[in-house]
Amino acid sequence: MKKVLLIFFLVLVNGLYSQVKLVKEKSIRNMDVSRIRNDTLGGLSNFGNNTSNKNIKNENVKIEDYKIISVENDTVTVDTTLSIKKYFKYNYLRKDNFDLLPFTNMGQSYNTLSFDFAKNRLMPNFGARALHFSYKEIHDVNYYYVPTPLTELMYKTGFEQGQLLETLFTVNTSPQFNLSFGYKGLRSLGKYQHSLTSVGNFIIGADYKTKDNKYKLRAHLAAQDILNQQNGGLKDEDVNNFETGDPEFLDRSVFDPIFENAENFLRGNRYFLNHSYDVIRSTDSMTKNTLSVGNTFVFEDKYYKFKQSSPNDFFGDSFVNSTVKDAVSFQNMYVDLHALYKSHELGEIKFKLAYNSFNYGYDKLVTLNGVDIVNRLKGDVLSLGGSYQKKIGAFDVKGDFGLNISGDFTGNYMTGRAYYNINDKSNIAVGINLNSKTPNYNFLLYQSDYVNYNWSNDFDNIKSKQLSLKFSSKKLFDLEADYTLIKNHTYFGLSESDSLVKPFQYKNEISYLRIKLNKEFKWYNFTLDNVLRYQKVVSKKDVLNIPDVNFRTTLYYTNRLFKKALLLQTGLSLQYFTDYYMNAYDPLLGEFYTQNDTRMLGFPRLDFFVNAKIRQTRIFLIAEHFNSAFTGYNYFSSPNYPYRDFAVRFGLVWNFFL
Repeated sequence: MKKVLLIFFLVLVNGLYSQVKLVKEKSIRNMDVSRIRNDTLGGLSNFGNNTSNKNIKNENVKIEDYKIISVENDTVTVDTTLSIKKYFKYNYLRKDNFDLLPFTNMGQSYNTLSFDFAKNRLMPNFGARALHFSYKEIHDVNYYYVPTPLTELMYKTGFEQGQLLETLFTVNTSPQFNLSFGYKGLRSLGKYQHSLTSVGNFIIGADYKTKDNKYKLRAHLAAQDILNQQNGGLKDEDVNNFETGDPEFLDRSVFDPIFENAENFLRGNRYFLNHSYDVIRSTDSMTKNTLSVGNTFVFEDKYYKFKQSSPNDFFGDSFVNSTVKDAVSFQNMYVDLHALYKSHELGEIKFKLAYNSFNYGYDKLVTLNGVDIVNRLKGDVLSLGGSYQKKIGAFDVKGDFGLNISGDFTGNYMTGRAYYNINDKSNIAVGINLNSKTPNYNFLLYQSDYVNYNWSNDFDNIKSKQLSLKFSSKKLFDLEADYTLIKNHTYFGLSESDSLVKPFQYKNEISYLRIKLNKEFKWYNFTLDNVLRYQKVVSKKDVLNIPDVNFRTTLYYTNRLFKKALLLQTGLSLQYFTDYYMNAYDPLLGEFYTQNDTRMLGFPRLDFFVNAKIRQTRIFLIAEHFNSAFTGYNYFSSPNYPYRDFAVRFGLVWNFFL
């Protein structure tokens, strides 16, 4: 399937290259200029003044005219600069993974070192959350305005015959209509037996507006598949062999994993459409009075499967003696009607009425201890939502809410934020978040050929209250802090009776404090970038385990060489977290679970990097975890799952402007 999509993508690109005319117009949909900031297709930049127009063949346009637009209408400008922020985002996820600990092979899961409970939703998430790091959600899809066709290629080496390739092609066939095609493909064998990963994400997007700018439309089609071979990690005796550093075991393929006959697979197709029409529109910014109505339609079809050629007692007893095949499907249709009113006096007021129709379940019926386990959750939900935004004096105030008013799931959220510019170099924001949401579907219903993995639960909603503070100063530091009270925390853990994984809900309240501090020091061509997170959980039972401290410090040198034709950036990056009871991984569920038996040691991760920029090409050479041989082999991403060994990896990001 991925090969077919890639061929289709290449054919479309070639056709568009041969047919499209270079667009000279610089017009773009009306945007809030306060939301426009410099960026690249891969992430934020703090080196924006080095953006160049040299490779743009059409002299009538500037690189600043190339725009990236999020589904929330935030807009950034394409740039090809090189910065430490881009280096931190030069990874499989294309985002800073400071709070994530990757597994040994690219395309596998990540252990989470910090949790954010302020994410608002009114419907349960699909399960197999450990695989969703590789899954592009609606908010991960961008839209574009480009005066000339733009192509971006991103390449990075993997592990043992592994490569990652991500491509983007976008073109405006007219000032009103943009098309974009994106493909992300990965295949990496991995250093351990039976750890192959194969991922494909294919997205077609479109952005359209009429000449009078009254009607606007955005749409995308996403087809994704994620395959991970599963080996259960190292056996306990091999964990000891790994930690010795014995040369006999430095070839990781000599380890016999717990099993070599299993894999899990996640597939998803999504159809997204959002369009709106301005019923009332004014061009006078001081007396702005507009009313627009719109509609959003989303249909998503997901499928998860765990397959094992024969059962293994790692998961307990089994109903079958041959192939284990657990498969669950999910279809969800979302439709809303929304209206947005903007007034200079009143601000921005938005209301929406939404309808969800869901169908989640299995195609078999399980009877356990004489009780039939339901095999399907099917129904609908009607919800109401809205938002408000206005500048009141020196403050920018924003709030939004959502509420399920009828249907099979209850849920609600309410957020508020006040933003204040202290001066042109400092700002502060305070916020509040209240939400109540249903646990993901894996907690509510699961069926398996393994006896232990069959349940149907009527869990209460997870409720949280959060206060947050953000302070940013170019002269001082950046500070983020939040304090959250959590009730009905839902988690997977080990049953005391049989030490097998089961879902649990903790009814008592949990208090969770997080503080993140970022400070940069510069001296001539040298920069020291520091990020520190401190966090603390207080509860009567250990159900939410996180490291108290996680930090990263990066010392690097920046200079222009060869008559300023090459921008060089080289340095060292150190990351470390304190010891804690790290979450373990369950490959059958595709979820992490809480464990309090094995306290995992924190370990230093030292990377040496050389980054360079020549014209519009950024080159990355990284010696990852080069300290592994001399700081000890006590490094794990999860119990029984070793972290990555020392590896030299190469890659590049290349932009083409026609």
